Amino acid sequence: MRVLVTGGSGFIGSNVVRVLKEQGVKVFILDDFSHANFKNIFDLDCEVIWADILDENIYKKIPKVDAVIHEAAVTDTTLKDDRKMLRVNYDGFKNILNLSVKKNIKLIYASSAGIYGNGSYPMKENQKAEPLNSYAYSKYLCDVETLSLIKKRKTAPVIGLRYFNVYGPGEYHKGIASSMIYHLYLQIRKNHRPRLFKYGKQKRDFVYVRDVAEATVKALNLDKTVILNVGSGEACSFNKIVTTINGVLNKNLKPVYFDNFCQEVYQNYTHADITLLKKVLRFKPFYNLERGIKDYIEKYLSPQKS
Repeated sequence: MRVLVTGGSGFIGSNVVRVLKEQGVKVFILDDFSHANFKNIFDLDCEVIWADILDENIYKKIPKVDAVIHEAAVTDTTLKDDRKMLRVNYDGFKNILNLSVKKNIKLIYASSAGIYGNGSYPMKENQKAEPLNSYAYSKYLCDVETLSLIKKRKTAPVIGLRYFNVYGPGEYHKGIASSMIYHLYLQIRKNHRPRLFKYGKQKRDFVYVRDVAEATVKALNLDKTVILNVGSGEACSFNKIVTTINGVLNKNLKPVYFDNFCQEVYQNYTHADITLLKKVLRFKPFYNLERGIKDYIEKYLSPQKS
C-alpha cells in the first residue's frame, strides 16, 4: 500500500507516519515545513515532497498513491489572522479533497473537537456545531464540505476524524500551541508551581497521540464517508493532570490559579462520545490519562528533548 501524509513532519502527522511504517506501508510525506520539524521524521525512511497544500496544481506533484491522510494545518487557536487560518485550513483542505476526488482515492483528514465549542457533552458527532474561534470554524467548514459529498455524488470514501485534546511525543516544536500536559510538565520539571486558570476544574478529553495515530491509520479500512470522534472517552481536570505529573516526577508542587483572560474563545469542557469510534472503526483507545502521561514522560521527555 502507498499512502501520502500531508503535514507528515508535524506533531500528529509524524506519529501517523511511524504507525504506517510499522505496518510496512510505503509512505510519502508532503510538507512545506512551516508548522513542522524535520527532527520528527529524521530517522524515517520516507520520500519527502516539499509542497504547499494551497497549490491548486498540487496533484501534478503527487506520485500514484492508494490513499491520502491529510494532517497539514495551522493549529494555533490563538492566531489572530483569520484569513490565514481559513485559507490554509479550509482552502488547503479543498485542494486535497479535489486531489482525492480527481484520482478517486480514499481521504482521511484531521477535523477537531473544537467545532463543539462549549456545547453539551459527552459530545456526539451529530450535535450542533458551536465553534469558538477561527481554527474551530475552519475545521467545521471542512466537515460541512465532507457531509455534502454524501448527498451530491459517489466518490471514494472521505473520513473526517474529530481529534480531541491530543498530547504526546513530537509536539515539542509547537510552542504555545503544544498541549497543556506538555506545558505543565515543563513547569513542574523545573520546580515551578504549575499555573492554571481558576480553579483547575476545567475538564478536557486528553487523548494520547499513539491512540490517535492508530485510529487514523485504521480508518484506511473504512469504505464509507463518515465523521468520527477520536478521544479517550474520559474528561479529566487540569488539577488531575498536575497530580499525575507530580506523581511521575516524584514532586508535590501545588498549582497557582489565575483569571482566564480568554474566556470568550475557551473550551471549558471537552468529552468525546466514542460510541461510533468503537462501532464503526472498531477501535478503543488503549491509554487512559495516567498511562499516557507516564509513557510520555518516561520514554520521551528527557531534558534534552524538551
